[in-house]
Amino acid sequence: MTGVEHPVIHTPDQRIRVFVSSTLRELAQERLAVRGAVERLRLAPVMFELGARPHPPRDLYRSYLEQSDVFVGIYAASYGWTAPGEDVSGLQDEYDLAPREMPKLIYIKDVPEREEKLERLIARIQADDTAAYLHFSTAEELGERVAADLATLLAERFDQSKEDAAAPPGVPGLAARVPAPYTETIGREGELAEIRALLAGGLHRVVSLIGPGGIGKSRLAIEAAHANADLFPDGIFFVPLEGVLEPGLLLPTIAYVLGIRDTGADALEALIAQALGDRHVLIVLDNFEQIIDEAPILVRLYTLAPEACFLVTSRMVLRIRGERVFEVETLGTPSPDMPASLTQALASPACRLFAERAAAVKPGFELTADNAADVIEVCRRLDGLPLAIELAAAKVRMLPPADIAARLGRALPLLSATVRDLPDRHRTMRATIDWSVGLLPDSHRAMLEDLGVFAARFTLEAVEAVGAVRPWGDDAIETLAALIDASLVQQSDSGGRSVFSLLAIVREYGMEALERRGEADAMRIAHAEHYLALVHRISPHLRGSGQIDAVAELGLEVPNLRAAARHLVQTHRLDDAGDFAWSLLAYWWISGYFADVRLWMLELLAAERPITARTRAIASFFTLWAELWQRPSEQVVSGLGECVRLFTESQDAHAAAMALTARASTRLQFPDLDPAIARAELEDAVGRLEALGDRWAQSLGEVALGQLEVVCGDLPTALAHFDRAVEIAEQADDAFTRVVAGNNRARLRFLLGAGEDTEEEFLHTLRLSIRLHFVDGATYGIEGMCAICALRGDAWRAGALAAAATTIRKTTGIYDIAGLAVHLGPLEAVRATDPEQVEAGERAGAEMGLAEAIELALPDADAELRRAALVW
Repeated sequence: MTGVEHPVIHTPDQRIRVFVSSTLRELAQERLAVRGAVERLRLAPVMFELGARPHPPRDLYRSYLEQSDVFVGIYAASYGWTAPGEDVSGLQDEYDLAPREMPKLIYIKDVPEREEKLERLIARIQADDTAAYLHFSTAEELGERVAADLATLLAERFDQSKEDAAAPPGVPGLAARVPAPYTETIGREGELAEIRALLAGGLHRVVSLIGPGGIGKSRLAIEAAHANADLFPDGIFFVPLEGVLEPGLLLPTIAYVLGIRDTGADALEALIAQALGDRHVLIVLDNFEQIIDEAPILVRLYTLAPEACFLVTSRMVLRIRGERVFEVETLGTPSPDMPASLTQALASPACRLFAERAAAVKPGFELTADNAADVIEVCRRLDGLPLAIELAAAKVRMLPPADIAARLGRALPLLSATVRDLPDRHRTMRATIDWSVGLLPDSHRAMLEDLGVFAARFTLEAVEAVGAVRPWGDDAIETLAALIDASLVQQSDSGGRSVFSLLAIVREYGMEALERRGEADAMRIAHAEHYLALVHRISPHLRGSGQIDAVAELGLEVPNLRAAARHLVQTHRLDDAGDFAWSLLAYWWISGYFADVRLWMLELLAAERPITARTRAIASFFTLWAELWQRPSEQVVSGLGECVRLFTESQDAHAAAMALTARASTRLQFPDLDPAIARAELEDAVGRLEALGDRWAQSLGEVALGQLEVVCGDLPTALAHFDRAVEIAEQADDAFTRVVAGNNRARLRFLLGAGEDTEEEFLHTLRLSIRLHFVDGATYGIEGMCAICALRGDAWRAGALAAAATTIRKTTGIYDIAGLAVHLGPLEAVRATDPEQVEAGERAGAEMGLAEAIELALPDADAELRRAALVW
């Protein structure tokens, strides 16, 4: 409407947007399948229920549509909701508002009957020559169709451009200028679409493809050049700079490719400008990083030749006027949240690349159910880096994927290229990194090698801390910025702050350099000191109102926390290692890292060096924790009793009471439980904790007392303990104990007949669990919502949530006390009345990750939390 300003709704990365239109609940599993298909192609799904709510609905989805590139409509039986005062439903309105020129992919589900208004809409769509439509039966089939159709749609836009346009006199054709790819390019459809949009827009004179060595910049530039010939009717020229090491050779090299003879009669810059004139050409400059200081020449050239455009590949940002930086990413690997499967491998560009390259050296190789998990592990270990994956795949001739995965603990020595016609810099990953590092000044190289001590992501504060006594320490910010420009360090935003990272192979390269210089232990100690100080600063906030923020901050540091603990043990700072581990007890619990801590503590005890009684108690406690739940025995009870004694001797009353609670909880697992002994120990522990003012541990003690009464069959008394635990948690404003207590209370209330009255409690604990990234709590919440759905007769959703929760429990080993699996009974009841829908839901749920299950469990009103769950 004229004069109406619609809200601007951008995707964060400006990717090709696919607007998905459908009813919500009816097609929930189909929407998940479509989202997955869109994201696998590196496109951005635009789904109305994820939008901001303050805008009027029509203005909102008009804005979505205006800023989308492809329309996908999914229709089943329902015509959808029609708002008061409106003549058509939102579903039809979305279709009506889609621009006529927008490509429309329509998918119609085969159902027994459809609402009459929807039948009329579908008939209209089928008569619309701008829409393509297909029928489908299952969500899995739909996902496959959407992925294939979107890939075809993108390819069709490039097909015409792959034919060489007739070149004007004196300008060679495209085929003579741009190398032909020697193998298939895999998993880059989305990037090619984005690059085309940048080149076609006319706003960017220099488009720089930036990324580390081996990420596929040259391949992507070649594909983009072939795909965009239609945009540059006067020619595309490919200028390889791999062997150009002297800055003064840039202009002669460009002139040579353009066919310009340098007679010395005029300056080359002027000759090139004259030759280009007002021709609309694309010049691809490959491997620009080694002559980066010559970048300003490009500004002068495009100023003199206003229709010329430059596509540059470089490890470093050029930092010139008119440059548009395009970060080339690694290939997608299956999410760690998803169970490793053949389906996941086939959907992963990284795994498909591995399989294609492996088949080239070992004909007949293909992804199978037997090797999929190993191929996924290889690709994950290599961070999806294409060159590393290709070099690893070449080893299939000698090693099966399982052996390659096992050997990748020492990746660099294994990955030696044997293909002689590759450039020298591609012979091995070590050569690739050496080639990049060789371009750096000494101080930059020293920092890069020192950064190898970090595990995965790290912050600027951490860099400055470990660099305090290093030669580059005074210039940490500037040096780090230079490494980012060189694409050897990656920068991203996480938790509202900048974090940095190295690819795994670059990190290993750095550590090997430190070992050679004899400085590895000094850097490990500096690293450990920083993270020990960080833990002492954050750990007091792990209990109470600051918990969610503290957990989020630590979540950024998990790999480095692990590394710091190992550094403390390996450098024999054993008491510090024990204190480090105990200070983070709440975090290990919330985030599920006890197995890691147990390994460190076993190493600590095996060191056979003097340690304090408290350190011995801490190490023993953590080594017994898994035994408590998995293999409860009198030996565990005895061991935890020794922990109580050692903590008491060390005058750590809080820890002694916690160990006493754990000791009593061990007894709860015994088939011949003696309730009186367990109750006495728990009541003793809870009394001590209350006197100490330790509400965090006191709430957990009340939960344990409630679980004891459940085992004993005294459900009213159990409920009273759970009520008390919730009350204490709320007084402390502690999210973790509120989740634990609330889930136990809601489950018991459900068993006692409260039914749907427990829904808000389950949703509350699920919301808190999302904010905490607490997998156990989220799983209980998912199961609770499964029970609610089953009670309401929502068979598909109940089946999907149950299967997803089962998968999560299997893959994470989440403990559950017998008798409180509240969803199983209602699920079987609804299965008896609607077995097909339950089974269909279970099939879909078995393929869901945690984030998808959370999204399905939460209501539409929780849009913000649903978005948060997607990045979990």
